Amino acid sequence: MSGPRVLIIIQNLWVPFDRRVWLECKALVASGYDVTVVCPKGPGDPAYQVIDGVTVHQYKAYAPGGSKLGFVTEYAYSFLLTLRLVFRARKAGKFDVLQACNPPDIFWPIAMLLRRLDGTKFVFDHHDLCPELFQSRFGGTTSLPYKGLRFLERMTHRTADHVTSTNDSYRRIAITRSGKANHDVTVVRTGPDPDKLQRDPSVVDESLRRGHRYLVTYIGVMGPQDGVDIVVRAADHIVNKLGRTDIAFTLMGGGDSFDEVVALRHDLGLDEYIEFTGRVPDETVRAVMSTADIGLSPDPKNPLNDVSTMNKTMEYMAFELPVVAFDLVETKVSAADAAVYVEPNDVAQYGEAIVELLDDEVRRRRMGKLGRERVEQVLAWKHQQTAYLEVYDQLTGHVSHLADVSHIKNATGS
Repeated sequence: MSGPRVLIIIQNLWVPFDRRVWLECKALVASGYDVTVVCPKGPGDPAYQVIDGVTVHQYKAYAPGGSKLGFVTEYAYSFLLTLRLVFRARKAGKFDVLQACNPPDIFWPIAMLLRRLDGTKFVFDHHDLCPELFQSRFGGTTSLPYKGLRFLERMTHRTADHVTSTNDSYRRIAITRSGKANHDVTVVRTGPDPDKLQRDPSVVDESLRRGHRYLVTYIGVMGPQDGVDIVVRAADHIVNKLGRTDIAFTLMGGGDSFDEVVALRHDLGLDEYIEFTGRVPDETVRAVMSTADIGLSPDPKNPLNDVSTMNKTMEYMAFELPVVAFDLVETKVSAADAAVYVEPNDVAQYGEAIVELLDDEVRRRRMGKLGRERVEQVLAWKHQQTAYLEVYDQLTGHVSHLADVSHIKNATGS
């Protein structure tokens, strides 16, 4: 007999590409839950597939651009296609729990509908702060779009039976800004899998340095709020102001700002030093991260980034890479002594911190070791999934095979 049925909705990524959601899916399946995901299609994906026991319904993604109107159009389209696929998936039986992941905060009406029809519980998996994301991109807190996003966030939180937050800052927002009770919000960090993400000497490829002595890398989304332009400008400072021509930069990922930062590289005459790979397979990521000397977390200080947990930072740590980051609240919580922290948004200081760390091999190795130990002992998903599974067990009455629920009543991180 199968366990409780769980439906997970994602809009901005797909499985298994969304690492956090895929770890959640695997934990639920391994614990006896029947898991279905509704999400956009990834490259080459069919409309329906079953991956490692997870049923996946997918629709063709539509992203008309990064303007305010573009976001509204994209989200309206996604909501309607998601609703259609939810009812298609529901034909196999009612869902005991719906989990919606953000951004965006638009799926609470579907949760209310399923609650009315089937008594479905609603878990909100809080990945991003949509109001702060808007504020960081477009500025202002008095505009109608910003107030609308605050309304959607509040309704999502209040509709949810339980909220899983990626860090303590997000947990506080759910409680103080949306009025959730303390016991209805649990911190579940996006911990990397240290068995899959680890330095592998067998894939080290010195050709990735492209004739330079050092290699520093970036992995992640390249949007306006991600600071990839800061990396390019810091490289300009390093090469053209400090005269350091022995450093190669490999920047992996894509996003709204990809074409813009590639053009900036060319305008600054840095084509020889900076490589943009676009999105690459895991094998390439593993080779670059195993070869590199430093990982870059250039997220500038803004209302969103200061309180957000950056997955790339923990992935660098898993690969024993010391990190150069700006002095942000949640970045320091994640990385602790595995990172060098720079005055926020100072491009010259960021570049100089990269150079200073490259020139101190002993320090780099010590920081890399500390980061790996923190991943293994605190941040890894195996430490996070107990609290995640406990949320589901409490909502459904199921007893997970993997969860020891005797001692964690409300995980608030570390």
